[in-house]
Amino acid sequence: MPRRAVAFLLAFLPLVACERREVARSDGRVRLVATTPIVADVARAVGGDRVAVTSLLGPGVDPHLFRPTREAVAEIVAADLVVVNGLHLEGKLGAALGRVEAAGRPVVAVAEAVPEERRLGDEGAHDPHVWMDASLWALTAAPVAEALAKVDPANAEAYRERAKAFEAAAIALDAELEAELARIAADRRTLVTAHDAFGYLGRRHAIEVIGVQGLSTGSEAGLRDLEQTIATIVERRIPAVFVETTVSPRTVEAIVAGAKARGHAVRIGGTLHSDSTGPVGSGAETWEGMLRANVRAMVEGLGGSTADAWKESGDR
Repeated sequence: MPRRAVAFLLAFLPLVACERREVARSDGRVRLVATTPIVADVARAVGGDRVAVTSLLGPGVDPHLFRPTREAVAEIVAADLVVVNGLHLEGKLGAALGRVEAAGRPVVAVAEAVPEERRLGDEGAHDPHVWMDASLWALTAAPVAEALAKVDPANAEAYRERAKAFEAAAIALDAELEAELARIAADRRTLVTAHDAFGYLGRRHAIEVIGVQGLSTGSEAGLRDLEQTIATIVERRIPAVFVETTVSPRTVEAIVAGAKARGHAVRIGGTLHSDSTGPVGSGAETWEGMLRANVRAMVEGLGGSTADAWKESGDR
C-alpha cells in the first residue's frame, strides 16, 4: 500500500476510532472485520448475534493479489477485532495489518492455530490453504472465541460454546467428505488444478494434487511445469482437469490442448472454489458449501458416482 495512503489513514485514526465507539454504543455488538469470506464464516459461527462481521473481500476475490484500499484499511481501523487467515495468504495486507496492530487493534491469524508439524510447506513458506482440510479448519474457531472473550468478557462462555459447536460441525463435515471422495477409484485419484490450493485436501483424503502454478496465484506456470503436467496426464490417462473461480483458465486450457496434441483427450471436469467462496445462490457461498461443491465436482469429474442422498444434502 502506498506510504501516503497509510499516512493519511493513520492521521485520521482518532476520528475513525471515535466513530467506531459511537456505533458500538448504539448497536451493542462487537465489530469484527475478517479478510476473506471463508474466515468471516468462522467469525460468524463463533460470534453469533453478538458480533457484526464484515468481510473485506467479496466472493470470488483472490486474496493472494488483493491490495488494500483506503476504504479497506478504514474498515480494519474501525473494528474491535480483526481476523485474518495468516500464513502469508494476505501478503499484500501485511504492512497495513502491522500498522493496525501497532495502533492497538487486536489481529488474530486463525490458520496459525494449526500446529507447525501439521502444516504443509517449509517454515516461513507454509501452505495457507488450511480450510481445504475440514479437520484442521476446526481448530480455527477457538482462537476467535478467545479473542472475542477478551473484547467482550461478558459473553466469553457463549463464544467458547459456539466455537465447540463449530468444531463438531467441521469434524462431521470432514467425515462426510471422506465418504464421498472414497467413490473415486484408486487409479483416478489425481487432481490437476491451476494453482496448488488443494494440498491439505489431498493429504487428508489420499488424493495426489498437481497445482501447476504453485501456492500463489501471483506466480506463473513455466513451460517445464506445463510439459511435466501434460506428460503425467497422458501417461496416467487422467480423465479430467479443473479450473478455479479465482484463477484464469488459460493454464488449464493449455494443458488440455497439450494432452490432445499427444493423443489423449482430457476434459475440464468442472470449476473448483479454491481461495474464496461462490456468489450468493451458487450453493458454494459458505465454507461448508464450497467444500461440498468442490467434492461433488471432483467425484463427478474423475469418474466417481455421487449418491442421491448426498446430492440432496447440499445446504444442510
